[in-house]
Amino acid sequence: MVNTSDIAEVEAEGGPARHIPVLLKEVVDALQPEAGKIILDGTFGAGGYTSALLSAGASVIALDRDPTAISAGQALVEKNQGRLSLIHSQFSQLADFAPDEGLDGVVLDIGVSSMQIDEAERGFSFQRNGPLDMRMSSAGVSAADVVNRAKVGDLIRIFGFLGEEKHPGRIARAIEKRRETQLFETTRDLANLIESVNPRKAKDKIHPATRVFQALRIFVNDELGELARALFAAERSLKPGGRLVVVTFHSLEDRIVKQFFSDRSGKASGSRHMPAVEVRSAVFDFPGKQMIAASEAEADVNPRARSAKLRMGVRTAAKPGTADLSIFALPDLASLATMGA
Repeated sequence: MVNTSDIAEVEAEGGPARHIPVLLKEVVDALQPEAGKIILDGTFGAGGYTSALLSAGASVIALDRDPTAISAGQALVEKNQGRLSLIHSQFSQLADFAPDEGLDGVVLDIGVSSMQIDEAERGFSFQRNGPLDMRMSSAGVSAADVVNRAKVGDLIRIFGFLGEEKHPGRIARAIEKRRETQLFETTRDLANLIESVNPRKAKDKIHPATRVFQALRIFVNDELGELARALFAAERSLKPGGRLVVVTFHSLEDRIVKQFFSDRSGKASGSRHMPAVEVRSAVFDFPGKQMIAASEAEADVNPRARSAKLRMGVRTAAKPGTADLSIFALPDLASLATMGA
């Protein structure tokens, strides 16, 4: 077991990582890394989790869909001399990189990283003006494509469901009117438009554009679909006793993880007024607390941790369940393929 008193000192190559890994001690405790174990980090980012797992003696297969993260992590690969494989891939494809004997652990930290937010040219944040992009992989349909091309009805559904925006119709119609004369190109351009039709009130803690930007980021990167497919892939890839640890940052993500673990718990489904519809073997066991949140002390140091939730399951010897996306009740949104140039 890693000495968790040392975890906070984990640094990226070249100096302290800008991205502070959330719930790091709790993640490492849940995964129980040690020499001889192989753990897959599906969201490498700045390498915070990966570095801690390597320090505990485990070997790590790390994935990231962001090519800049892969490039920045090469020094860590060289330093660990064969114990770290760093691969440019979406984490929904993690089963493709698991060894035949199975993985001892999988960890997923869902959401955008502080590094991406800090880079104005990536377009994730309106705090720094940049192109309206938001693509984690730097390829495919951008947020600008969505804002400038999507039908109003599609924008309303995207903003309302993925951003939980209270006034999606008002914002979508304002976007439609404005783009008739001038297309949106920058983050500040869109944020200013949203603020003009949905002014910030004195009591509001967040900017009026925050939820729309969240919705666009999730939609552009298919984050909910990616998470759902990654859970199925982890289920197939873990050996009996292997641990799946997922850290989420808002209710949509947490709901998917919670629904997945509930479906794989082996509990009978059906109404309490009717006989059980189906009884299945448990694919995951759940020792300890079902959900772990960040401490006040961590949230004070790292505000990003304030909304974080950790859920963990231990793989049994049962066969994987069916990879049926319908268990998540994901929204029926417009296709990204119809919005490209």
